[in-house]
Amino acid sequence: MAKFKYAGRDRRGKRQGTIIAASRREAMVNLQEEGIRVIEMTEVPETLLTKDISIGNPVKLQDFVIYLRQFATLLKAGVTVVDATAILAVQTESKALKKALLAAEQDLREGNPYSEAVSKHKKIFNSMFINMVKAGEVSGNMDETLERLAEDFEKQHNTVQKIKSALTYPIVVGIIAIAVVIFLLIAVVPTFVTMFEDLGGELPFVTKFVLAASDFVQSFWWLIAIFVLLIISLIVYLKSNKKTKYYLDYMLLKMPIFGNMLQKAALARMMRTLSSLFSSSVPILQAMSIVEKVVENEVLSKVIRESRDTLEKGRSMTEPMRNHWAFPPLVTQMISIGEETGALDSMLNKIAEFYEKEVENGTDRLKSLIEPLMIVVLAALVGTIVLAIMLPMFGMFDAFQQNS
Repeated sequence: MAKFKYAGRDRRGKRQGTIIAASRREAMVNLQEEGIRVIEMTEVPETLLTKDISIGNPVKLQDFVIYLRQFATLLKAGVTVVDATAILAVQTESKALKKALLAAEQDLREGNPYSEAVSKHKKIFNSMFINMVKAGEVSGNMDETLERLAEDFEKQHNTVQKIKSALTYPIVVGIIAIAVVIFLLIAVVPTFVTMFEDLGGELPFVTKFVLAASDFVQSFWWLIAIFVLLIISLIVYLKSNKKTKYYLDYMLLKMPIFGNMLQKAALARMMRTLSSLFSSSVPILQAMSIVEKVVENEVLSKVIRESRDTLEKGRSMTEPMRNHWAFPPLVTQMISIGEETGALDSMLNKIAEFYEKEVENGTDRLKSLIEPLMIVVLAALVGTIVLAIMLPMFGMFDAFQQNS
């Protein structure tokens, strides 16, 4: 939806104001229905205060899958693409998707094909979706294409959720552990400093260490906050720059424990996308270009570019993959069989299913190992601080007993 500023006339005289509509034409029609003859109309540009700020796709994958399934059902029931888009624009709970569908509906009513209408909203409808829809429009099986897309997006969503669930627990426990330690160092430990000074004598090493840590956190908490902000800013910069993102993705894939799981998830996404594009009769070179963009991993994207160049020269797409550590022999062998037998889409689908299952099993095992490990780490951190406080008190108690 966009905001328009207008000036016009009605029976009472001059009128001016603002109106929100999906397009300039819709705004004109709405004002005419209110009896206003528009003389001048300009679109109000978005500002940081008025525009929707989002990182990545502003539509949740779950909402998008629901939209695809409902769209396919309406088309099967004989509803036109224009009417189906209008119905789903009203029905969807996603504000970003609603805005895009209202704009797409206007383009459809002006005679533009659906694929062209949604291609103006690339943040919501990626290149894979647009190209598969184009293929569905040409073949006349849009409903089947949408159902396939819904299934593929749903499987990708499940894989992503598995990864998130495996990573969420250690991150949450880690944040809680840091918060508890900082609280103890700032609020609890300083209350014992005076008592330790009155006690005199030599303090245990662990007590000296904790007291020094407490002094540092109280004096230089701002330095710690700046350091955290710098780390976050560095990660954001590395992800935004294509060259540096390659090294970041490389480190993530080589990371102990989690790296192998992230590699399998990336391979599953790549193979699932390629399989869907081939099944929809998208040309193989075009499909490789699309996958390069949607795989969201620069290490794999580089190999995909090399595979596309190899295909252009008339050789097998697996040649660059065979020489790269990110592609296990299973992947290259099954792709080679698919190329030889002419069943490449089926083979890619099997590879995707295999790695999706591997991710599922891997995350379940990882969670069962991480949970007790994180509890031990949290107990060790808190226990160290408690021990640092208690040891001098035990010494004081022993001295008191000896004197008495």
